Amino acid sequence: MIDERDLWALIEARALATPGRPLLIDERSSEIGFAEFRDRAVRVAAGLVELGVTEGDRVSWQLPTWIESAVLIGALARLGAVQNPILPIYRERELRHILDEVQPKLLVIPSVWRDFDYAELARTVVAGSETEILICPRALPEGDPAVLPPITPRERDASAIRWILYTSGTTSSAKGALHSDLSIASGSIGVCESLRIEPDDRWAIPFPVTHISGIGMLMVFLMTGSSGAYVEQVSESTPELLGSLGCTFAAGGTPLVIRYLEQQRRHPARPLFPKLKAAMAGAAPKPPQLHGQVRDEMGGVGVVSCYGSTEVPFLSVSLYDDDDERLARTEGRMNRTAEVRIVDEEGRPLPSEGVGEIRVRGPQVCQGYLDDALDREAFDADGFFRTGDLGWADADGYLTITGRLKDVIIRNGENISAKEIEDLLFDHKGIAEAAVIGLSDPTRGERCCAVIVPREGAEISLAGIAQFCREAGLANQKIPEQLEIVEVLPHNASGKVLKHELQARFDPPPKG
Repeated sequence: MIDERDLWALIEARALATPGRPLLIDERSSEIGFAEFRDRAVRVAAGLVELGVTEGDRVSWQLPTWIESAVLIGALARLGAVQNPILPIYRERELRHILDEVQPKLLVIPSVWRDFDYAELARTVVAGSETEILICPRALPEGDPAVLPPITPRERDASAIRWILYTSGTTSSAKGALHSDLSIASGSIGVCESLRIEPDDRWAIPFPVTHISGIGMLMVFLMTGSSGAYVEQVSESTPELLGSLGCTFAAGGTPLVIRYLEQQRRHPARPLFPKLKAAMAGAAPKPPQLHGQVRDEMGGVGVVSCYGSTEVPFLSVSLYDDDDERLARTEGRMNRTAEVRIVDEEGRPLPSEGVGEIRVRGPQVCQGYLDDALDREAFDADGFFRTGDLGWADADGYLTITGRLKDVIIRNGENISAKEIEDLLFDHKGIAEAAVIGLSDPTRGERCCAVIVPREGAEISLAGIAQFCREAGLANQKIPEQLEIVEVLPHNASGKVLKHELQARFDPPPKG
């Protein structure tokens, strides 16, 4: 493994170490090796110089999960620019918010992708600003590497801010987290070490490369000499495609792992991922039953997990040889460089296995937000980042997530974990997906509402849900009192359910 925290230095070191090995392959069977990746990044960097991009300039880019997107990452790293990757699903409201804050010199976008005109969107949003637009239908501009400035000591400072990465905005406007190569690489190192990644490993990447995990996994490939399979748009054929591309890690987050499992069940006699070592959950809560189901039906060790956020990537990762109990019920062991506190409502540290808010300090934590007015609420007096997640850690540093601070339903003064009920409903044969939310109630304070996506042909009723919960041993005060049937749950790009949208839909504020 190459333990280099500066991205461009890492690209150069890997190109020298294993020049001909594959780095990325996509659904079109396009492939790029490590040396070719470096060389193309250099040429694109030269092309960007000719467009006026220099060290320290902010460059926003809203591209799909293309090999060309990764090349752009490398090119901007060579120049020492500050990169602002933007999720492709964002439209005018989100894009305007981000660009108003970032004020980039350049915005790189596709022309038309998935029948949406990004070029027209960009022209609308940047009108009246100094931001230039670069339309990238697939190819990037290239130039003569002779025009590139030499590498300066500042560019080799891995702790310099090189990234502005926006949160997915599950409860409010997206926030721009300030990262360095060092902070992202510190999380990536944990993935490499915990999962013992080898050069022959290949990761499924069917999620936005503009997400922090997309950046972090590119660093993992460069550190270990392994490779990734890029998919720009998830469809029914995606699981079969990723298996055919030789993926050893069926990654993509919890929702996609569930999708892989469902696809495997349609063809139980034929392995979906013939080379599978593990499926990787994360991004959204994991039902503990999922591990055993994947292990028994798909193969490999089952489900390995990671936990983190845009502000703190890869805070914890499963060890490849963890026992079944830890693989099923924890989000892995905390990164060795992280200092984690579990605190009570007053911010006081709790003893081992005490449930409270998870707070973290260390090199993988972002350096604050672009809007620094947000920092006071995000960090405590000791510099620990407030994750907003509830959980506990055992004596060996394994982390179990029990929910969100704002995802606790308070009914008659008693706290109810939405995740506990959701994990139970995962076992209901008639339920494809479920979210549990708290709705205002004049007598109880809040009532428990289950929002259900039924499986095809299933009949779901509130009485049936209540009976299922009672038979499973759930306490009466936790049994849902309201049922809402929907065709689909709203998700953000990471796969998390947007519960504030469900609450606004089923518990709208009073008018007037």
